[in-house]
Amino acid sequence: MLFPMLAVALSFCGIAVLGVLAALVLAQVRRLARQVEESSRRIARATEDLERAAAPLAAEAARVAHGVRPE
Repeated sequence: MLFPMLAVALSFCGIAVLGVLAALVLAQVRRLARQVEESSRRIARATEDLERAAAPLAAEAARVAHGVRPE
């Protein structure tokens, strides 16, 4: 009778450990998702800044390509 009870106890402990590990994984996944979201926002801001910075350069390149000199 001792071995079946020991097997049940060890099984319960194993499931408890797996539950704790699953909770830790969930916490890390949420943390990673927040970091990915923040990185995505930063990339979007950088893209907008780059587009704003490139607009005058593109206009100047178009003028040069058409032979118009700046005033």
